[in-house]
Amino acid sequence: MTRGVWKGPFVHPSLLKKVDKLKNQTGRKPIKTWSRNSTVIPEFVGHSFLIHNGKTFIPITISEEMVGHKLGEFSPTRKFVAHNSADKKAAQEVVQSSTKAAPGAATPAASSGVAPVESKPAAPAKKDKKWSKKVT
Repeated sequence: MTRGVWKGPFVHPSLLKKVDKLKNQTGRKPIKTWSRNSTVIPEFVGHSFLIHNGKTFIPITISEEMVGHKLGEFSPTRKFVAHNSADKKAAQEVVQSSTKAAPGAATPAASSGVAPVESKPAAPAKKDKKWSKKVT
C-alpha cells in the first residue's frame, strides 16, 4: 500500500533541519544520513548526501531527476562480485567445441546451441574364464 497523498512525502525531520542549515552557507559539506526511506524533495536539489548502505556511506549529489525517489535507491546495499573465472573458461570451451564442427554439417545439437556430448569408446567384450563365452 502506498502512502496517502494527503500526508505528503516522508522526509526525516532531522534531515530537513540539516538541509535548512546548509541553504545559507556557501561551502557546503555533504549531509551524512542513515535515513534511506526519506523521499527526495525539490529542496534537496544541488545538495550532496552521504547515504549509508549498511556498511559505508555512498556520496550522492541530488539532481532534478531524483525528485520523488527514495534516498536508498541511490545507495546499493549489495556488491556484485564477478563470477568465477573457471566458469568463464568452461563457457569458452563449450563455444569453441561447437565451432569446431565440420563446416556444412548441420547437427541438431549445434543448431540448438547445445554442446555435443562426447561418448566414450565401448569397452572390449570380456571373456568368462569358466565358460569361455563372451559376456557383454
